[in-house]
Amino acid sequence: MHDDYSTTRSGMIRSKVSTPETAVNSGYPPEGHSPPGEPPYTRGIHKEMYLNKRWTMRQYAGFSTAKETNHRFKLLLDSGQTGLSIAFDLPTQLGLDSDHESSEGEVGKVGVAIDTLDDMRELFDDIDLGEVSTSMTINASATTLLALYVALADEKRISRTKLKGTVQNDILKEYIARGLYVFPPKQSIRLTTDLFQWCHENLPSWNTISVSGYHMREAGCTAVEEVGLTISNALYYAEESIKVGLEIDDFAPRMSFFFGCHNDFLEEISKFRAARQLWFEQISHRFSPKDSRSKKLRFHTQTAGVSLTAQQPMNNAIRVAYQALSSVFGGTQSLHTNSYDEAIGLPTDEAVKIALRTQQIISEETFVGDTVDPLAGSYLIEELTARIVSEATELIEEIYSSGGAMEAIKSGIQQKKIHESAWRELKKIESGELSVVGVNKYIESDKDTTQGLILDKKHSESQINKLIEFKKLRNTEEVVDSLSELRTACKSTQNVMNPLINALKSGATVGEVNGIMREEFGTWTSPSGV
Repeated sequence: MHDDYSTTRSGMIRSKVSTPETAVNSGYPPEGHSPPGEPPYTRGIHKEMYLNKRWTMRQYAGFSTAKETNHRFKLLLDSGQTGLSIAFDLPTQLGLDSDHESSEGEVGKVGVAIDTLDDMRELFDDIDLGEVSTSMTINASATTLLALYVALADEKRISRTKLKGTVQNDILKEYIARGLYVFPPKQSIRLTTDLFQWCHENLPSWNTISVSGYHMREAGCTAVEEVGLTISNALYYAEESIKVGLEIDDFAPRMSFFFGCHNDFLEEISKFRAARQLWFEQISHRFSPKDSRSKKLRFHTQTAGVSLTAQQPMNNAIRVAYQALSSVFGGTQSLHTNSYDEAIGLPTDEAVKIALRTQQIISEETFVGDTVDPLAGSYLIEELTARIVSEATELIEEIYSSGGAMEAIKSGIQQKKIHESAWRELKKIESGELSVVGVNKYIESDKDTTQGLILDKKHSESQINKLIEFKKLRNTEEVVDSLSELRTACKSTQNVMNPLINALKSGATVGEVNGIMREEFGTWTSPSGV
């Protein structure tokens, strides 16, 4: 046989030298469907998708102290990970210092504790911010953590134009599903749009928001609701940004999205295709952007945490593999694969490495990335895609008719839908209509001995003591002056980003800068929808 061809075990011939053109055009959908890389981007936002560049393998990590998390980052990077994704502990996410009374028992538990610029130095020790792409899962205190990241880059003399990454910065889904918000709606959106404006002028390669459907899906909504509610939120952010003087093409190219991937393999593939088409249609209709990048939905995917089980935890590795494969078939731009032991505790080093290897095996061994949108033209995939587009569009119109995403939140509309969907699924599991292997089917009586990562309590104590010592050694007068400037900015319409960066550089803590904002902005309680 000719050297340019090889025979697979099934006897099929695979070209070793297939061109991007043949890979793009193979498996073409029926007449009338646009090719990949062209509107409405159902088949993918790039003509060649993974042929020239694979998705970013971005494992979510963060626990205990900055030093411990830095070790995990280096393990992942040495194992072939191509982007960092930071998990912050609850106090950091709520803008509280580790020594605050409300932080007791939570320091370093579900993410890394970050209080000061010193912590950021340790977190990125020996990691080049000019080379690595960093995603930060932070919302209420997104401005603060991005300010710390920029302050560190400035200190290292890394040009702000070289910084690449994403800050989640999606407060609407916190009101709807996750609950980690601090400020009232008006002030929260002000912080969101301040970050948009500042990054437009200073961080051109930074994704200023990751509009997240993941957490709403984890809370119980359906695939259709995940797409519809996420796009509704994104449209609201666009409207609010335009109100403060930005043009749609000033920020939309740097908007990104974040979806979960669940167990219905074909529906999830169709969901991602539908989301791209729906974003193109909605943003084109409502804002008429001139830049084609504004119309392309770029998204990160995480496999479904809620699908993981403490019973028979090794089964989770199989679930994650299929969910990851579905994400790749759907055309994700970056991917996090959950570890098999996450239903038990924080993932161990071994489990994290297996999760990363899952992505690498999909990329290197299955050949699914060698064809763009390989399931295009499947009757079921095309029908599911069209149905999700149609039903999600109806949901978006319902949200708009209620006054838009924020007014609907105040009325509890999205929250109610999620509660109802979650309840329906729970009843199906309890009745056995929906199978969960190891939970309501193929149950084993033997107790599993798998353990998650055990955190050393001394690390949280060390973090608190380190913070107390930091406060003793800093220049208090400089801190007081910088916090006064931040307060002035909060009281006016001035963008808060520069005063925030200056305050953190002077030695102010995460808790102190957010304390100023609490005093000036107040707090709020979102309706439950129940």
